[in-house]
Amino acid sequence: MALRIGKRVIDGLKTTGREYFLWDDDLPGFGVRVRATGVKSYVFQYRAGAGRSAPSRRFTLGGIGKLTPEQARKLAREISGDVAHGKDPAHERADDRKALTVAQLTALFLAEHVKAKRKAGTYANYEQVLRHNVVPELGTTRATKLRRTDLIRLHLAKQSTPYQANNTVRVVRSMYTFAASRGLVPEGFNPAKGIVGYRGELRERFLSSEELERFGTTLRLGETKGLPWVVDPNAPNAKHVPKQDRNRRTMIEPHAAAALRLLLFTGCRLREILHLEWRQVDFERGLFFLSDSKTGRKAVIVNAPALKVLADLPRFGRFVIAGESPDQPRSDLKRPWRAVIRHAGIEGLRIHDLRHNFASFGAGGGLGLPIIGRLLGHSQPSTTARYAHLDTDPLRRASDKIAGTISAAFDGKVSGDNVVKLKRERK
Repeated sequence: MALRIGKRVIDGLKTTGREYFLWDDDLPGFGVRVRATGVKSYVFQYRAGAGRSAPSRRFTLGGIGKLTPEQARKLAREISGDVAHGKDPAHERADDRKALTVAQLTALFLAEHVKAKRKAGTYANYEQVLRHNVVPELGTTRATKLRRTDLIRLHLAKQSTPYQANNTVRVVRSMYTFAASRGLVPEGFNPAKGIVGYRGELRERFLSSEELERFGTTLRLGETKGLPWVVDPNAPNAKHVPKQDRNRRTMIEPHAAAALRLLLFTGCRLREILHLEWRQVDFERGLFFLSDSKTGRKAVIVNAPALKVLADLPRFGRFVIAGESPDQPRSDLKRPWRAVIRHAGIEGLRIHDLRHNFASFGAGGGLGLPIIGRLLGHSQPSTTARYAHLDTDPLRRASDKIAGTISAAFDGKVSGDNVVKLKRERK
């Protein structure tokens, strides 16, 4: 009589003090393992390949009590089908157990790629995104098992901050590109690929001519007389500030003012100006020779207004924008920047927007995106393409010409030069 593994058979299995197996006659390879300790589990045994020389594998389906006999039998049949199609489930499971988790991949990516090959600011951004947004939610997931739906759920959870949500997806996409290049995940496997970002995430803010005038007036006032000190109404002791303190003024010191002007006139990044050394300035040829910019070594064209700022600036130490120590660059411009923007009444403007503003004036002047890209030091044309919508002059001229022709025809003022008379065919 053929043996079919079922509840009655399993209940009758006794512990013998050593491990043994009971095999099902109805489904070859399907059986029960009874360990010396008495623990019982369903197993499926197969050969990984064709012929008797193929290695034998044993796949544990689950423990007795966690699966019913019929559930285990169904799972064994599915695995048998996979084996028939050339798969090796036991080997794949072993590889999966060895695979990195998302948290482990994050640590490797930050240490061996971002920290080693990217700027400190980029590292800080990536670390913030991965360690605070991704790892708490998905860190225990195997890197090869992370699904696009997992990231979409994380993306949706941050929809109130579209820039942060989209940035999280961008960083994860970069991490999986690194993982594929190192053979840590299959080639082409990237769960962040294909996730559509939220609209309206671009944070560029451009100065109008009137705002630019207010910005300049405020900066000059801050350098000469100082800006009125504003009491923060939300501060705990705001109402108790002495009257003489309420009348004090905030002075914008020369190097801070010079830094803001250089950012405005050159389109450089903040660190490129704050870390600029006098030895990197070529007054004769009008160039900055930057050895460590975000895109590597590059030369920056220094125009006449920027050269004048440099010529008028007193020198203290090796850095153009002097810090507290002669041998250390200034760390930031947060305090003078907030004072100027608040007094000028310009809402929502970031320091980095001065770089975008430089590009916007170039695009609006019809200089062309390749020229703007070279001035800004972009390594990829796609980076400059974000300013394409500002290059309206050619479109405006085309629109004026078309509408002018239509208007002339509409008013019966069509020029004879634009009219071709057709001969009427005689019948």
